[in-house]
Amino acid sequence: MQMNSNTSAWLAAAGVAVLVAATSACSKSAAEAPAGTAAVAPVPDYQLTGTIKDLMDSEVDPSADYLWESVATTVTRKGIDEKRPRTDEDWKEVRRRAITLIEAPNLLMMEGRRVARPGETSENPGIELGPEDIQQIIDGDRATFIQRAHALQDAAKKALDAIDKKDVDGLSNAGETIDKACEQCHLKYWYPPDAADRLKAGAGSVRKSASDR
Repeated sequence: MQMNSNTSAWLAAAGVAVLVAATSACSKSAAEAPAGTAAVAPVPDYQLTGTIKDLMDSEVDPSADYLWESVATTVTRKGIDEKRPRTDEDWKEVRRRAITLIEAPNLLMMEGRRVARPGETSENPGIELGPEDIQQIIDGDRATFIQRAHALQDAAKKALDAIDKKDVDGLSNAGETIDKACEQCHLKYWYPPDAADRLKAGAGSVRKSASDR
């Protein structure tokens, strides 16, 4: 049976109407979920496992120590020992540590990361602030915490630049800049309020503390 042009046009229009109605019904059904149906929470892009203390112990401190110790002058009875990266492998390893030190602050700054695990306390009460005190300071002024983390990254980038140029003096100078960045952060978040006096005595320097251990 042949259909004239008017009949064909009518059927086509009816088909479009049915398709639009079906699509609208599906959208309405999805939007109007039954009351009491729990919404599915989005899956987070990352998982926070370690604490700030964990990251300091496993990434920041070891990497900074390695960079500081990669260039050193030691005077002994046998003479002067100049320690510095010499081989390609030496430079590769010191570069790995610089990259770790640059990226670690990104982990420290992740929203929701806690200073320490529940129940953890200061290893040196009275000399260092407790985790709860540090957490309160960070939460009260997160912008400064992020600023200090960025300062550490900037200092570590100077080390990376020197490493890529195999510039021993530049690496040594960058080590001093890293020390200052660490020092400023520790004075605000690690030491008690009388830390200004400690800074004058050199107690704020993590390099000095490391050399005394």
